Amino acid sequence: MIVFSEERQVRHAPARELNNGEWMPYAEVPARFEQIRAVMGPMAEVRDHGIEPILAVHDADYVEFLREAHQRWLDEGREGDAIGYAFPVVQRRKLDFQRIDAALGAYAMDAATPIAAETWQSAYWSAQTALSGLDAIAAGERYAFALCRPPGHHSGADYMGGYCYLNNVAIAAREATAQGLGPVAILDVDYHHGNGTQDIFWSDPDVLFVSIHADPVTDFPYYWGHADEVGGGGGKGTTLNLPLPRGTQWPDYKSALETALQRIAGFGAKTLLISFGADTFQDDPISHFKLATQDYARMGAAIAGLNLPTLIVMEGGYDLASLGTNVATFCSGFE
Repeated sequence: MIVFSEERQVRHAPARELNNGEWMPYAEVPARFEQIRAVMGPMAEVRDHGIEPILAVHDADYVEFLREAHQRWLDEGREGDAIGYAFPVVQRRKLDFQRIDAALGAYAMDAATPIAAETWQSAYWSAQTALSGLDAIAAGERYAFALCRPPGHHSGADYMGGYCYLNNVAIAAREATAQGLGPVAILDVDYHHGNGTQDIFWSDPDVLFVSIHADPVTDFPYYWGHADEVGGGGGKGTTLNLPLPRGTQWPDYKSALETALQRIAGFGAKTLLISFGADTFQDDPISHFKLATQDYARMGAAIAGLNLPTLIVMEGGYDLASLGTNVATFCSGFE
């Protein structure tokens, strides 16, 4: 399997996040990237595709905000990472706000996604990594792995959240459609629902979004990922959510995976993109499924049974001791 990574992704290094009512050390640390890279073998070069594929998914005003937010934070006399505290329930207007605090609230869904000095650079190259993986698939590679960091699936067209700034898998999927590689299916197997990806393709009949995740009644992102969310408009029926309870082990996860794969096969997908999160692992510090390392090989092999060109895009996974091994084990299932 060809693997892509880009060193500039480690520059994103916020110090802390607001979680469970208190300041906590930021969980999406640069060491995640290093742990995965250490076990994945030689890395292929990432190509700069420019800003246009990003703007095909994300609103231009949001992209401009990401580029400028940290410098605006400093210019207003702040220190450290830019993080919001006021989030509008209604009237989410995106104006030329005089204060960075207002802009942070308008473009964020939580207070767990700070913008540090190098966040834009890392997010940009994370997206370029996914696009480079897609290049390999378009050129005839059967499988490719994009080591993306920061992750992306919680980011919508005009908002950040859940450690995500640019939606890497959505950017790659939109580009795949533009290149005539569709129909495209996205399978999200991160512990948390990929709400941003769902929002982006909610009305798109050409992209199927299927997600297996923790029940949002109990887990982040709470307001998305319920089983009755099936897409809207021309995309009605192209969203499938399979929420599972905390404590889920492989037998029940396998059953949900079989349902997901049947839907993808029935959709007639020609290209598959996977949002892969290793936070379904039994020892993950912020998640609550009970998958074991050997289950990831089973998961990869089951997905490979679709016999589709497949791009794997890295999302979550926060147990550093096991992260690299679990990612490599998942990828081994395709071989």
